Amino acid sequence: MGFASAQPVLRGRDTGHGIMRKIQLKDAKANLSAVVNQAARGKPSVIIRHGRPQAVVIGLTDWQRLSSVPSFGRLLISSPLEPGDLPRRNRAPMRGPMTRD
Repeated sequence: MGFASAQPVLRGRDTGHGIMRKIQLKDAKANLSAVVNQAARGKPSVIIRHGRPQAVVIGLTDWQRLSSVPSFGRLLISSPLEPGDLPRRNRAPMRGPMTRD
């Protein structure tokens, strides 16, 4: 299919942030090349099936960037903190015991 037939899909429905378009599954299937081209250019799309979001098509560059984000634990372990950089933990209870009326 040519680019002209894919234009309705490429416009999609904006989510309000101008970042992702919502595309019905049948439209995405019919114009997959255009959806992939848009994703490769940094314009991801949410695929909608039966009125509900089911999948997101993003470009490889975006996927590589997102999949390489370290976990919070790894960030803490790799931080350049030295002993004494953080305040001591206060182990006192935050509030008194709960009472029932």
